[in-house]
Amino acid sequence: MTTAVLDFPGGSLTLSRPGTDDPSLRAWSSADELLLQEAFGRLAIAPDSRVLVIDDQYGALTLGLSPFSPDSVADSAQLRSALALNAALNPDCTVPEQVFSWMQPPVDTYDLILLKIPREADYLDWLLRWANGALKQHGVILAAGMIKHLPDRSVDVFARTVNVEKVGRAVKKARLITCSEGEVRLDNWHGTWKGYELEAQSVRVDAMPAVFAREKLDIGTRLMLPHLKPALESCPPGARVLDLACGNGILGLSVLAGRADIEMTFSDVSSQAVMSARCNVSTAFPDAKTTFLHADGVAGDRGSFDRILLNPPFHEGGVVGDHIALRLFEQAAQNLSDTGRLVIVGNRHLGYHKSLRRYFPQVRQLDANPKFVVFEACRG
Repeated sequence: MTTAVLDFPGGSLTLSRPGTDDPSLRAWSSADELLLQEAFGRLAIAPDSRVLVIDDQYGALTLGLSPFSPDSVADSAQLRSALALNAALNPDCTVPEQVFSWMQPPVDTYDLILLKIPREADYLDWLLRWANGALKQHGVILAAGMIKHLPDRSVDVFARTVNVEKVGRAVKKARLITCSEGEVRLDNWHGTWKGYELEAQSVRVDAMPAVFAREKLDIGTRLMLPHLKPALESCPPGARVLDLACGNGILGLSVLAGRADIEMTFSDVSSQAVMSARCNVSTAFPDAKTTFLHADGVAGDRGSFDRILLNPPFHEGGVVGDHIALRLFEQAAQNLSDTGRLVIVGNRHLGYHKSLRRYFPQVRQLDANPKFVVFEACRG
């Protein structure tokens, strides 16, 4: 485990980024530093303010503000494990009793909301509309992000959703935006759900703003879909299948369209992805035997699966690489039955044919195009 020290107006934190030992990948960014600096300046004047942190990544904001007992809500389930890890490195910090997600958001109102600006314009729009409804009178939203990762339409999104009080200068490639409450809310906003028709299965697939490829079928999944039926042919009725990193649930939905007797589990690190998959399944296959997990990978002791389907993310917070996929490969190997198989699609340039062999003795290529490759892997 690689650690580094974050210095900020309230002191210092020793922080580690879970899921990687790469010392170049820090557990905070310059955007976190800007948020902490501005927040401590305001809280020095109003220390009794109710504070909410939205989409803290690895605990820098939540732990840094622990003297003010902030609430914390995040789309990613990874924050829970990151807080536990980094709280152990900083015993003077207090972890909130509950880390909220969008599946169960906080219902309080707040004087100060700290928001990490996401890369997706629709998700930023959604967050700001939600934050408007969570602000107390005269409350303030502090939003910050790395400039190179700001959505292309972020200026327009801020302009139509909140009252922008100040746009800070660039500091270490990050920018802070100070806002007061806008008039718009999530109610009756048509941007919360977007999707497409999966014509081959006559299934409508919708998703919330934080979900990958919510408006059209991504080309990697498109290449993988024809291989699901043959991969499941030898599975008996009641076989357990996991759609890992499920997103809108497209892979699991495609399985259920052909095999109503399958027991499907949908798991994703994004709470909005889990909500989307659950909504799609309840609409298309209300009688299916399903489980939905908001988890960072395969959560806990879930037993063995006969098939695991995976289109792994290849970027995290702007960092592109295979570190997420490697962790998911390892977890998949640990949670497959003796005769189970992993079916995966990945970007060709990431070389998954090599990394899969770290965990699976048998790896077979099923399909490929210039950008993506489909593999089947098993332990024996």
